[in-house]
Amino acid sequence: MKPTFLCACPVATICLVLVAFAESRPFNSINKLLFSAQSLLGKHNGPVSQIMPPSDEVSTGVIISDVIGKTQDIAIFSGLTRDVDTISGRLEDAAQNATVLAPNNTAMKNLKRKPWEDPKDYEALGTGAYKGGDGEDRAHKNLRTFVEAHIVPQSPWEEGQKVKTLAGNEIWWEIKDGKKNIQPSDVEVTSIADKVSNGEVWIIGGSLV
Repeated sequence: MKPTFLCACPVATICLVLVAFAESRPFNSINKLLFSAQSLLGKHNGPVSQIMPPSDEVSTGVIISDVIGKTQDIAIFSGLTRDVDTISGRLEDAAQNATVLAPNNTAMKNLKRKPWEDPKDYEALGTGAYKGGDGEDRAHKNLRTFVEAHIVPQSPWEEGQKVKTLAGNEIWWEIKDGKKNIQPSDVEVTSIADKVSNGEVWIIGGSLV
């Protein structure tokens, strides 16, 4: 699917992506994601740039959970943050700062595996790795790890400063060829969607796992 179509029909595209995820998803929260994506996109039909504040502007009195669902380009990932109670609870806590590294919808669509899958599970358990109660628990644990790998429990976060994500992976960022990149994955930060009182939401062009 071409990026131009994604911009022209964001609701249809994101819903199709989520439905594709649902084909192998072992739990029912995909319905919540579909409803959430449709609702959020219905409120913001203009270009993404129209809902992004200037990069140096901080929205005081507002926290990450208030804004993360308002940017069309990260609707899929923002839906996943609400699907993990420990993450949603943290983003709702004004006392805990964070930098959210949110893969854009194109990056989420192009994942080699679904966020709740781990090749090691298939190697050990076969195609039934995510069936039954144990399978659902396994899938949800993987999903939590995927989301945690994109949350830095710190803000502000200075260039070159090595920090560990909530998943325990050490990362840092640097300016490369005039662009901000997350290392060691070398994933570009395409824009900063929001700066609020307890942190920032960065949009990135790929996954960190």
